[in-house]
Amino acid sequence: MTSKPIVLITGASGFIAAHTLDQLLEKGYRVIATVRSEAKADIIRDAHPSLRKDQLDFAIVPDIARPDAFDEAVKTPGIEFVMHIASPVSMNYKHPSELVDPAVIGTTGILKALARSAPSVKRVVITSSTAAIMDMERELDAKCLLNESSWNPNTLEDAIAHPENVKTAYFVSKTLAEKAAWDFVRDPAVKFDLVTINPPIVFGPVVPYFANAESVNFSNGLILDLLRGKWKETGIPATGGVFTWVDVRDVAAAHILAIEVPEAGGKRLLTIGGTFGNRDILEVARKNFGEKYADKLPGADAKGGEIPPEDARCSFDSSATDKILGIKWRNLEETIGDTIRGFQSVGV
Repeated sequence: MTSKPIVLITGASGFIAAHTLDQLLEKGYRVIATVRSEAKADIIRDAHPSLRKDQLDFAIVPDIARPDAFDEAVKTPGIEFVMHIASPVSMNYKHPSELVDPAVIGTTGILKALARSAPSVKRVVITSSTAAIMDMERELDAKCLLNESSWNPNTLEDAIAHPENVKTAYFVSKTLAEKAAWDFVRDPAVKFDLVTINPPIVFGPVVPYFANAESVNFSNGLILDLLRGKWKETGIPATGGVFTWVDVRDVAAAHILAIEVPEAGGKRLLTIGGTFGNRDILEVARKNFGEKYADKLPGADAKGGEIPPEDARCSFDSSATDKILGIKWRNLEETIGDTIRGFQSVGV
C-alpha cells in the first residue's frame, strides 16, 4: 500500500486546524503539526492513541509572528503539502499595525522558510477569509456581487485613519496577508503553487479534546451566549455585515480537497455554506432544544436578528469554488444543532 504524503499543518490546536488535522489523520495522511507548546502537543497526541508512530509528529512554534518562526519546522524531509491555518489574532492593540504586521509576517515567514528549506513542497494552502474579499462599504448594496476574484479595497491607511474600528483593522490584516502570499508565489524561483481558503463566519462543533469556554471562537460564542441566556437579557443581537456562514467540518474538508484536486492550484476558494441571520440561529435552537433551554431563550415575541432581504444586501457567487471542490455544504440546522450538542457533550 502506497503511503500518503506528509502534510505540515500550522496552529493545530485552533478551531479550523483541529478539525482539519482530525480529517487528515482519518484519511491516513502523515502529519507534522505545529503548536505553541508541548502541553498542546500532548493533548492532541493523547486524543489519537491508535495512530501509527510515523503518522503524527509535532513542531513547537511559540510565536508564529516571528520571521523565523517556522525555519526549523519546515526542514522535515519529504513534506509535500503545507496548510498554514495559524493566525496571530489579538484584538487588544494600540495601533492597527500591531494587528496587521503579525498577520503579514506570519504568512510571508512560512513561505520564505519553505522556499529556502523545503524543496519537496508542491502546494501551500493558506487560510484566508471573506474579510479579504468583502467591501465593507457595500455590505447593504444590492448591486454588490462578490466572487473569488473580488478583493477588499481597504488599506492600512484606512485602518490607521480609524484606529477605533476593530473590524477595519481585522479585514485589512487578512487582506494584506493574503496579497503578500500571492505576491510571493509570483516569483519564478518559487516552485510550489498556492491555494487560499476564504471562509465567512464559521460555526460548528468544537473538537472534544480542546473543548472549554475559553477556547470557543467568536462565531460559536454567539451560540454560547444564546444558551446562557444573554440574548434573553439583552435582546437578539443584530446580525453583522457578514450574512454568510459555513460549517467548520466543511472548511476542513475544503483544505484537504485543496491539496487533492489538481485544479485547485493557483485558486482562491470561497467556501460559502449559506446565508443566515441571528434569528435563524435562535429558531434552530428553539425547534430542537426549546424544552431544555426554555428559561434561557428569548420569547417567541422577541424582535431582532433578521437578515436583510436579498435585494438589500451584498451577495456572494461561489459557483467557481463549488465546481472545483464538489462539496455538499451542510445546512444551518445541522450545523447549529451539532454545535449545541457538542457543547452539551463536553459540559461547556
